[in-house]
Parts: sequence; structure tokens; C-alpha cells
Amino acid sequence: MTKPFASSADLAPRKETLEILGDGIYAFTAEGDPNVGAIEGEDFLVCIEARATPAAARDWLAVLRQHTDKPVRYLVLTHYHAVRVLGASAFDADVIVSSEATRQLIAERGQQDWASEFGRMPRLFKEPDEIPGLTWPTLTFEQAMRIELGGRRGHLDLVFCGRGHTAGDIVVWHERSKTLFAGDLVEAQAALYTGDAFHREWSGATLDRVQAFRATQLIGGRGAVARGLEACDQAIAQTREFLRVMIDQTQAVRDRNGSLKDAFLACHAALAPKFGHWPIFEHCLPFDVKRLWDELDGKDWPEIWTMELDRAVWAQLQD
Repeated sequence: MTKPFASSADLAPRKETLEILGDGIYAFTAEGDPNVGAIEGEDFLVCIEARATPAAARDWLAVLRQHTDKPVRYLVLTHYHAVRVLGASAFDADVIVSSEATRQLIAERGQQDWASEFGRMPRLFKEPDEIPGLTWPTLTFEQAMRIELGGRRGHLDLVFCGRGHTAGDIVVWHERSKTLFAGDLVEAQAALYTGDAFHREWSGATLDRVQAFRATQLIGGRGAVARGLEACDQAIAQTREFLRVMIDQTQAVRDRNGSLKDAFLACHAALAPKFGHWPIFEHCLPFDVKRLWDELDGKDWPEIWTMELDRAVWAQLQD
């Protein structure tokens, strides 16, 4: 039986949960849907991620406004993917921040990614006609940036840890509370999407830098909030394991002159017992293996995903 394309048949609503992780520290999770968050400054808010549409963003802001009425000064985007950024207009933020690499990715492939993700995950795009266009950062940085929160609230460090989930991912670190918003560089109990990834760098030096923060609270791109040093380390280890199993299985298929479909089947067989029941596993894996195959073939820069390429890869590997 042909499987429904990506998450196109995943239309059931998810339970959304606000978790207050400390004084003015918020995470909003939704059973494997993209996570968002916020941290209070003395007289302003820093919001992290924007959701897929303004309507979806307003749902999150309505929950947040039950706890604080501070204006949004900064909206931080950890990377460029449409489900993370296209709701930005709802925040009325003074400043939209990303890495410079993310800005370049938006320019290069933002429009195609919007169309691709809408086709793959239509449920996340609530009232899509409200999206005013691509979201552009108004402030970018290369390696690191600090936001002073004022009073006794400490500061936030926005840090590029290396190429990983995309070429431009950043993390948001609140040293005072040991809280790390890791974006899609780490997933806790959720499968990885690696269609724009740099698998070997991500699984090595990039995750080493993420782990070096020694967070005791970690909010990944999807999945549960990790609480405690051990749980945070486990979330990073799970992410690293997923990547390394893919790399090992795909390289082994290539070494025996197998095909892309052989690599997909090998990765699926190796990963499914542990990860197969986690959100978006079946959705992601064809695109993951295609990108990894290209990377092992010497293609450093990821191919731009279009609706046509999405469907072709799905038909080749998942049908």
C-alpha cells in the first residue's frame, strides 16, 4: 500500500503545553510538533521561533500573554525552515535575529522551502493566506551575539556551533538558569529531519559544542523538554546516535555498490526499532537518506528541495 506523502495525512490536532522552566522562562511544546519559547528581560521579551503562520503564532502568544504583557523586542530564529519563521509578523518584534548564514539561505531557497514544507506538513500552516511573504532577519551575526536582559535576569548568548541541521543553525543559551534552546540541532524523543544537513559535522564537532554548555534544561526543536544534566546529555546522545547510524548504514551500502533505495531500507531497518515510533520518522527518513547519499557522494551543499523533488524522492524510496 502506498504511504501518504510525508505528513500530508497527519491532520489530527496536537495537545499544546506551556512549561514554565524558571522565572520568565517558557517553552511551548506540542507532542512532536515544532517547539517555541520565550525568555523575559527586565522590560521586554525575547521570543524564540515564530511557527509556520501568523495565526499559529497568535495561538502561542495568547498563551504567553496569560503570564506576561511585556513587548517582544527580539524574535530569534534558530534557522530558516518555513515552519519556524513564517509566523514572524504576529510578534511585532523590534528586531528579528538570525545567523548571517540563515539570511543567505532564505535568499537562496526560502521560497522553495515554503512551498515544500506546506506540501509536506499542511496541518502546521493554519490560515496560510495571512503569511505576508518570506521572513527576513533585521539583524544577523556570524558566530555569536549577546542580549542583555537587564536587572538580575542575566543575558542570552546566541551562538553558531557549526554546520548541522542546516548551514546556519544557532542555539540560545541562558547561563543564569542553564537553559539551552537548541533548535533542531537536538531532538528529544523525536526523529531528525536532515534533508539540509551536514551529517558528519553535526554528529561530531557541532554536537560536541552544544554539549559543552552543560545545560540542565534543554528545549530541542521537537519533542519533550529535557530536564537535568543527564536528560540533556541523553537528548544530545540520541541525536548523535540517529545521525551516526544513518552514516554507518549508508556508507556500508555504498561500499558494496548498493543503491540509494538499498541505503534507505538499511537505515530504516537499523533505526526503526528505537526511533520508528517517534514523531515524523516515516516522513523524514527518505529526505534524510537522499541528502546523506549526496553528501557521501561529495556534494557538500544541499540540493534545494522543491515540491517536484520531494515527490520524486518519496516515490523512489517510500512508496
